[in-house]
Amino acid sequence: MITAIVMVHTAADRIPETAQTIADLDGVAEVYSCAGDVDLVAIVKVREHEELADVIAGKLSKVDGVVATDTHIAFRSYSKADTDAAFSMGLD
Repeated sequence: MITAIVMVHTAADRIPETAQTIADLDGVAEVYSCAGDVDLVAIVKVREHEELADVIAGKLSKVDGVVATDTHIAFRSYSKADTDAAFSMGLD
C-alpha cells in the first residue's frame, strides 16, 4: 500500500464542505482539519503509484474550495505498537 500525506490549502469559508468532499473520494482514507500552515491534511492510500496522480491531481486538487496542495509520499509507517515491539524485552 502506498501512502501519501497531502497538505491542502482551502478557501477559508469552504473548509468543512471541502473536507467532506475530499473524504468521499476513492483512495482518500482520512481527512483532518487542523491549525497551522495548512487547512486540511488528507491521507491517501493506493495500491499503485499511478493511482496517486488519479486521486491527487485528477480529483482532490480539483475539488471546489481547494486552493493548493503539497504532497508527501511516505516511505515507512511507524506506530506506537511498532515502537513498543521493537524495544520489547519479552517481559509481559
